[in-house]
Amino acid sequence: MREALLSARNVSVRFGGLVAVDGVHLDVHAGELVGIIGPNGAGKTTFFHTLSGVLVPTAGRVVVAGEDLTGLPPHAYASHGVARTFQTPRVFKEMSAEDNVRFGLEFAGRTRQHPHDAFDEAGTILEFLGLADAAALPAGGLTPARQRLLEIGMALGARPRVLLLDEVAAGLSHAEVDATAQLIRRVRDQLGLAVIWIEHAVRVLMNYVERVAVLHQGAKIADGDPRQVAKDPAVIEAYLGEEGGAERKAA
Repeated sequence: MREALLSARNVSVRFGGLVAVDGVHLDVHAGELVGIIGPNGAGKTTFFHTLSGVLVPTAGRVVVAGEDLTGLPPHAYASHGVARTFQTPRVFKEMSAEDNVRFGLEFAGRTRQHPHDAFDEAGTILEFLGLADAAALPAGGLTPARQRLLEIGMALGARPRVLLLDEVAAGLSHAEVDATAQLIRRVRDQLGLAVIWIEHAVRVLMNYVERVAVLHQGAKIADGDPRQVAKDPAVIEAYLGEEGGAERKAA
């Protein structure tokens, strides 16, 4: 069996007596588009923080391309090819959109190479994202939807092997969500990345990922094909609800 590009091995996170993540194991391979869902308080964001070095797990390990990065700071994860976005877009608002992407290329991504040379230019990344017309505009003047795209561009500038997306559909219209999801698939297809996508909008994520893991009360209760996961009684009880499960069965 081929080695996972990113592996969370029995990761747990405790805050005093609170167990936020409870022994979660997740293997993600190059080219996979994996979603993570769960109700509020399920531990999704906390788990995500461990995958990017923002939090050090209380127990367990995080391994990237065979390297155990557990306990190392976020920049070490970035240098090993892990890039992420956040629930609220983190862009340099006073800088132009092009300079934001260039920052990723020149700093976060300076030690790595993209598998496609075209993505080594800020202008090419902006064009790919549909932001070429905003290249000279201050990032803070862009709409929230375009700021989310720009943050993805900054992450791509870091030349990642693993792209972590944290609720990129939040606050977007249906059309914007659909366009963003299609963009994520194109990124995965063209760059061969492993993409892990957390989303509170369950139906959106289930329609676009090829595999989904479900967290509930910090533990992973399901992991597999979205259509099968949606029928899992434990998932229906924990999160989707009987009505949601029925809708997915009919889809």
